[in-house]
Amino acid sequence: MRAVTFQAPEEVRIEEVPEPELGAPGDAIVRVDASGICGSDLHIYRGRFPVEPGFTIGHEFVGTVLAAGPEVTRVAVGDRVLGTFHVACATCSSCLRGEYHRCRNGRTFGHGSSLGSLQGAQAEQLVCPWANVNLRRVPEGMSDDVALFAGDVMGTGYHAVANAGMTEGDTVAILGLGPVGLCAVQAALAGGAARVFAVDTVAERLAIAESFGALPLHLTESDVKGEIRAATEGGVDVAVDAVGDPAPLALAISLARDAGTVSGVGAYAGRGEVPLGLAWLKCLDLKLGLANVIAHVDRVLGLLESGRLDPTPLVSSHMKLDEAPEAYRIFARREALKIVLSP
Repeated sequence: MRAVTFQAPEEVRIEEVPEPELGAPGDAIVRVDASGICGSDLHIYRGRFPVEPGFTIGHEFVGTVLAAGPEVTRVAVGDRVLGTFHVACATCSSCLRGEYHRCRNGRTFGHGSSLGSLQGAQAEQLVCPWANVNLRRVPEGMSDDVALFAGDVMGTGYHAVANAGMTEGDTVAILGLGPVGLCAVQAALAGGAARVFAVDTVAERLAIAESFGALPLHLTESDVKGEIRAATEGGVDVAVDAVGDPAPLALAISLARDAGTVSGVGAYAGRGEVPLGLAWLKCLDLKLGLANVIAHVDRVLGLLESGRLDPTPLVSSHMKLDEAPEAYRIFARREALKIVLSP
C-alpha cells in the first residue's frame, strides 16, 4: 500500500509499505479515507522530533473498518470511523482515572519509536490498537472534513478551555490562531464565554476568529495588554497559549486575572524563561500538557454534530496522498491552515 514516509528534514516520500495486520484481539484495521496534516507533523518534517527514516507519519484520520479482532465490540467491519491521535489501553492506573493522555501503555500514530512505533495515518490503511477505546463511529451525515477534527485539533482546542475549568460568563484570551487556537476560540464561545480575545499576527487568522465571534487583537499592532485589562478590569479568567513557546506563555500569565487560570496546550520543548514569580504573586493555576482528547471526543462529536462547533472554515486545501510532498511544503510555508489528504 502507499504511505507518506519521513526520510530526512524537509523530505517526505510516497512509498510502498506492507499492509497492516491484526496483532492483538483488540485491534482494528482501518482503510483511511481522509487524513490531515497537523502542526505537530511539522516538528517531524523539520527534524525537530526524531522519527526513523521510512516511518509512516500522520495522526489524524477518518476511514472505514476493514477488519477487527474478536474483542472489538464498539465498532464493526464496514463502520465509518474516526480515530484519536494517540491510543490508550483503558486498563492502566492512568486510564482508570480518565487520564488517557497519560496512559502508561500509550502510543501516538506516526511518531516513530519515541512514542510507541505506531505507524501513521497518512497511508491507505492503518492498524488501531485497543479499538474499543480509540475509535468512534462517525455520526450519519457528518463530512470527513468535520469528523477529522474530533480526534485531534478540535479535541485539543476543547481541552484547552475545558481543562482550565472555563464556565459560562468567563472572559478568555486565546494566544495563537493556528487550527488549535481557532478551535479553542470556537470551544470557548460554545461554552458560553462572555468575551473571547483572539491574539495573533496573521490578518487572515484574526479575521477568521472575528467571524466566529471573537475580538481580534494584532499582537504587535495593538496594545494587547492594555486593551484586555481595560475591557476586563484587570485580566481574563482564562488565558490559553496555543503556540507552545515561552513568549506566549509569559504573555498568558500577564493577561490572566488574579487567581485566574493559564492553559498551555502548545507543544513545549527544551528550556525557556517564564515569569513564575508573577504567576505565584497572582495565585494563578497553570494547566499544561498534552490534550486528553479521548476523554473529550464524545462531547466534541456531539457539538460538531449539532453545529455548535464547525471547523470547516479551517480546511484550506484538499490534496491527494500522492501530492503529500508538495502539501508539506505548502503547509511549512504557512500557506494553509489545514490540508486534508485523500487516497
